Amino acid sequence: MLSRIAESLFWIGRYVERADDTARLLDVHVQILLEDPWAEEDLACRSLLSVMDRPAPPDDLEVGREHVLDILAYDRFSPSSIAGALVAARENARRAREIVSTELWECLNTSWNQLPSQMRPARPHDYFTWVRERAAIVTGIMESTTSRDETWHFMVLGRSIERADMTARLLTTRALAGSAGPSWATLLRSCGAHEAFLRTYRGNASDERAAGFLLLDRLFPRSIVYALNEAEASLAALEPIADRATIDDARRHIGHVRTSLEYRPLMEIVDDLPKEMELVQRACSAASDAIRGRYFPSGAELTWVGEAL
Repeated sequence: MLSRIAESLFWIGRYVERADDTARLLDVHVQILLEDPWAEEDLACRSLLSVMDRPAPPDDLEVGREHVLDILAYDRFSPSSIAGALVAARENARRAREIVSTELWECLNTSWNQLPSQMRPARPHDYFTWVRERAAIVTGIMESTTSRDETWHFMVLGRSIERADMTARLLTTRALAGSAGPSWATLLRSCGAHEAFLRTYRGNASDERAAGFLLLDRLFPRSIVYALNEAEASLAALEPIADRATIDDARRHIGHVRTSLEYRPLMEIVDDLPKEMELVQRACSAASDAIRGRYFPSGAELTWVGEAL
């Protein structure tokens, strides 16, 4: 497979997952700001921008939810926003058109065409719901129309790394906000995990178990450990037969942080959750850099594709 095609497939997986997870994260936090009249909106919004690695305005300027939505939801020119990620996913699919199935291309192209252009959606929740539905359709098409070959593994690899990173960011917002932030039940619902969590623990819910479910559960697809395991499996499948006696840098970064989470007491992780989640994010970033250096060193990925449109 050509490196430019492999890179486009990798970033299709990442960008669609980024749009989905950012919608989930924003839906939770915007709803809290709307419902809680005592919430410190400026502090909450600055914390959210920091978690998402986006610059905040100077301290003398107040930051509100509209500013956060402009940056993280509606900006078509930044791949860190929902709209920008969908634009970039569609552009990468266009570049890999000879590999991507017709159904997947049409789904991404339709999503791009339906993005709000100038006017903001009247209800952000409806926009977030639409994004999650479009991402679910993309995932369903990938699952049902893609052979489990290199095409599949590069898309799943990108999706898994992005999912681990974004779930870590979601958990960081809970740790930093404390009692003023979303409850663990709210976070579980935002990940589609609440019912699976209740079935797993048969109604014996607790904050500790909720944190452990999103961090360590080996069967739930949106837990960090599950996503890291999936990324490792794709990397192993992509390894040339001659190299399978060694571990490449990407698998080493992912495997190290995964085992660090799996084989330590849960409360040791939860007690210093922001630091632990930062380590997960760093490992995902390092693994992504290693993948880029090994499989597509030409750097064909359209990170800032929005600026060219």
